[in-house]
Parts: sequence; C-alpha cells; structure tokens
Amino acid sequence: MNTIGTSTLGSSWRAKYFSSNLQKVLRNALVSEKICQVDSTDSYYIHNPYGNQPTAAIQALTGTYSVSAFTITDDSLTVTDEVIYGEHVFDFERVMSNYTLMADRMDDMAYAVAFGIDKFVLNVLTEDGTGTYTTPVGGFTSAANIPVIVSNLVSKVMGFADAYRGLFLVIENTDVPGFLQAQIASGFSYSDAALNNGFMTNYAGVDIYVVRSGTFVSTTLGSRSDLTNSGHRVFGVKNVCTYASPRGIQYMEKDVSGKTGKEIAVVGYVGAKVWTQKASLIVDITLA
Repeated sequence: MNTIGTSTLGSSWRAKYFSSNLQKVLRNALVSEKICQVDSTDSYYIHNPYGNQPTAAIQALTGTYSVSAFTITDDSLTVTDEVIYGEHVFDFERVMSNYTLMADRMDDMAYAVAFGIDKFVLNVLTEDGTGTYTTPVGGFTSAANIPVIVSNLVSKVMGFADAYRGLFLVIENTDVPGFLQAQIASGFSYSDAALNNGFMTNYAGVDIYVVRSGTFVSTTLGSRSDLTNSGHRVFGVKNVCTYASPRGIQYMEKDVSGKTGKEIAVVGYVGAKVWTQKASLIVDITLA
C-alpha cells in the first residue's frame, strides 16, 4: 500500500483499503443503515414491496367468508442522485506513500460521503413522511418536554403491526442537553446509568440517533428541490422505508493534464423512499 504511489498495484491496494474502510463506516456511522431497509443491488428501479392493508372480519360462527381483492400501489424508488467528492493531491507519490497520512485522509473522505448519504436520506424521510407532530415550546432542548414529546410520538404508531420492528428518533446535537437532563433527572437506576455512562441510545423504548446540526435543511439536495426541513426532526418505525445504494462507493485516481500529482474522486449513488402504504409511520416533527 505504501509502495510506489503511482503504480497500478499501489492504486489497487488503496482502492481496496478505501472500499473496505468505507463499508465499515457505512455500517457503523450511518443512521440511514439503522432505520431503513437497505438495498445495495444494481437495480435502477426498486418496486414497492407493500400491498394493501388486510382487514379481518369478525362474525358469528358460520364458516363462510367474503373474498377481498389484493391490490398494490404503483410506487417505485428511482435512484437519481449521487454523493460525490473530489480533490487534487500535489506531490501525490510522497503524500500517499505515507500510510498514516493516507489512512487518515481516506477516513475523512469516507465520513464525508457517509454524512452526505445520511443528510439526503433523512431529509427525504422527513419530507415524505405523512405523520406530523409539533413539539411544545422549547422543543427537545427543554428537559421537561422530553417525556411529553416521546410519549406523544410513540402514541402515533402504537397499535400498528409494524411497531414490532422498533422505533427511532433522529435529533441534532443541539437537542442533546434536554435529553441528557431528562435522563439524569429520572429514577435511581436509570439516572445513575446516565450519569456514569452518559448514554442516550434509548429513551422509553425509542432508539435515539444524533446527527450534526444542519442536517435537516430547507434547500435543494440533488434532485429534491422541495425540502422544507429546517427546524424539523424525524421519528418513526424502523425498516418501513428503503435506502438504496446501488454499486456501492467507487474510488478513482486520475492523472491530470497540466498538473503534477493526481486527482482523487469518490462517488456513490443514493436513493430513498417512504412507501405510500407506510408513510403515516414516519412522523415529521416541527420544533416549536
């Protein structure tokens, strides 16, 4: 890996290292991987996996039944966006033959790609989920609001068969103080654990995920020009949405005419879908 930086063998090992490292980052760092079904196949279209909701009849014992038609909703996930990053490395051979520098730089690039994927997927979920909720004044930053908000959110999806898949809530790092204060102020064993471990992984049976401030936005991301998510967060049932990343992440090194060194480019395709039949199980939270 730290042999001749411009050789085909060196480039091949770097590409393998980057791919392996990125897959680890995607598994460990992406919120999207934890809350969505993941499709990494080479399909350009991913078809709706859900049919209509069956409803069983309750009747006196007769031994007869009515036949319902099985229907599906014409809905598909079309992958039309990419997460991409590129940079020019001067004195490429000397820089990339330094393993520590190379590994650290590839880590930074991997996390940049992961953040881009999460930002796109989370904003699609927030925008397309049809469930809605407005927090009490102060939002998540007020510790007193946390039990109220979480209980109200949970009530929106309880009773649905899909709730067994698990529940999630995605907040930004600026919301953390309220959660920690609420946990620390709870009953003895729970507050002791929060004080000792500083944990925020779960609250009232809801898995909590924290992303950086500025993840939820009102702007254009790729093909989505309809996002209005600034000041919003997202809650819902796990694995009722699909996050697609066909062909994985590609790493390229290129010679550039007129410049010394090389260009490094990283690109991955991304798509996300809130399926029509399950859209009410994804809740768009507005902070008051």
